[in-house]
Amino acid sequence: MRLQKWGLGFLVFLGLTGTAIRGDDYKLDNVHSSATFKIGHLGISWVHGRFNELSGDFSVTDKGGNFNLTVKADSIDTGIAARDKHLKSPDFFNVKQFPTITFKSSSVKAADGGLAVTGNLTMHGVTKPVSFTLKGGKTADFKGQVRIGYTTDLTLKRSEFGMDQFIGALSDEVIVSFSFEGVKK
Repeated sequence: MRLQKWGLGFLVFLGLTGTAIRGDDYKLDNVHSSATFKIGHLGISWVHGRFNELSGDFSVTDKGGNFNLTVKADSIDTGIAARDKHLKSPDFFNVKQFPTITFKSSSVKAADGGLAVTGNLTMHGVTKPVSFTLKGGKTADFKGQVRIGYTTDLTLKRSEFGMDQFIGALSDEVIVSFSFEGVKK
């Protein structure tokens, strides 16, 4: 799978203040998290979208951590109902057969400015290894809850996940940005 440094974000924690609390477990806060994407159309413009329902949990330690994240595929939202309906169809995400997009880390290591993460991304029934850097790791206290945040951008080739319809009209590469906050359990 091809990953570009400036690429797409499927796992993003947005740090606010402070430093990471190591060895703690967190639950993803869907209200303060986002998974967005953009895909080229005819090579002349971008179509933007997002997934509105994210969940997961993770832990962060001095030596790395563990991430388990889920995106509800049916929550795709491009702002155009007819396009969203098509994206949910078998031509693309086939949300009836593949209702979730999941990521499970297999390796998390400290890296400059964040964490180097490797794991398996499962989308459209296909599992592929991906690697990316989560930037951030700062913590903040918000309404009496300790939070931590990260962000990443990565580029995925949709054809590698069995979504090869309309390549040419739509680019094969999709840029994903993922930003999320976790609330300490």
